[in-house]
Amino acid sequence: MSDSPAPPATPANAPVRSPRPRDAEATKALLLRAATEEFAEHGFAGARIDRIAERAGANKRLLYVYFGDKQALFDAVVADQAVGVFRAAPMDDGDLVAFAAARFDYVLAHPEAGRIAAWRAFEQLAATETEIANFRSRVDAVAAAQRAGRVRADLPAIDLFAIVLRMTDSWISAPPALRAVGTTPPLSPTRLREHRAALLAAVRGVVEPHP
Repeated sequence: MSDSPAPPATPANAPVRSPRPRDAEATKALLLRAATEEFAEHGFAGARIDRIAERAGANKRLLYVYFGDKQALFDAVVADQAVGVFRAAPMDDGDLVAFAAARFDYVLAHPEAGRIAAWRAFEQLAATETEIANFRSRVDAVAAAQRAGRVRADLPAIDLFAIVLRMTDSWISAPPALRAVGTTPPLSPTRLREHRAALLAAVRGVVEPHP
């Protein structure tokens, strides 16, 4: 007979706890969100896998299981951001003014999208297939609008789109010294409304067909 104490009895009304099944998709989404925050703050080179796992409250091993290496994870973040912008600012009809308004609003509401784009351009990382396909569809839409006479046709479609794309970032990514020149706080609702109106007027002036 063993002298070891018997385990404490379980109360009759105690809830029965069953193991909680792992939600792979939820964990993957948490890791992707944590990676988005980490890359937005530190760029590709400065991001750390340990910090991403800690942000997500997940085991680091799962990050490699779901995404592979650091480059594959960054590509997944970039693709996710590209899909977000693409959905928020569609341009099937080549309407560059509507695109500029929608993209400005989206990047303002999702600053991580602009920061990740800036980091990847600075670090000169290769474009993903998702990005290339999205941009090609937009340039094709501009070209179709040019053929239909809705958009000026004296500039190549790819250049016209590139110009408008940068215009949408003109205030959000403006140098701090330029922002300080204004008389209102640079990101105040008043200043943002003023800039948005100026942005759309400028885009109209750039893209409308010449008589």
